[in-house]
Amino acid sequence: MDERIKSYEDKMQKAYDYLLSDLATIRAGRANPHVLDKIRVDYYGTPTPIQQVGNVSVPEPRILQIAPWEKNLLKAVEKAILTSDIGINPTNDGSVIRLVFPELTEERRKDLVKEIRKKGEESKVAVRNIRRDGNDSFKKLAKTEVSEDKIKELGDELQKLTDRFIKEIDKAVEEKSKDILKV
Repeated sequence: MDERIKSYEDKMQKAYDYLLSDLATIRAGRANPHVLDKIRVDYYGTPTPIQQVGNVSVPEPRILQIAPWEKNLLKAVEKAILTSDIGINPTNDGSVIRLVFPELTEERRKDLVKEIRKKGEESKVAVRNIRRDGNDSFKKLAKTEVSEDKIKELGDELQKLTDRFIKEIDKAVEEKSKDILKV
């Protein structure tokens, strides 16, 4: 593979990976530790991920349990969860914090699927923008050292790459949508 194409493939891969990490934070009625990925706890003045200040476990399918390594962090973890946008109230029993995930209503499931599709569309736009940037840079090469055949070949290769990532994005969105709609 041409070095010039490789850099655009890396950028497309990053856009795809970002979508996957974003989809992992969307809850599907079951307890998923990834919903906590974006939440930061004030740990001695430093915003720190919850996973680094305590043990996160799933004792039951709809319960997430957080056991901070230091008892004085319970309040900070609870506050971080309350101020986040996950929409679940934590219960604190003095040693662990529990998050009980309610069953999703049909309407909420449909809203989540819309949100998932929107994120998928944003990722496709990002991939297409990368393709456009690539094609623009290839056209600039035409003015200097590269033949038109080579430019066409690079453009075709970039299009195949774009198609592959669009297909991957569609597949990820479809799988997550099915997961959400499954009761």
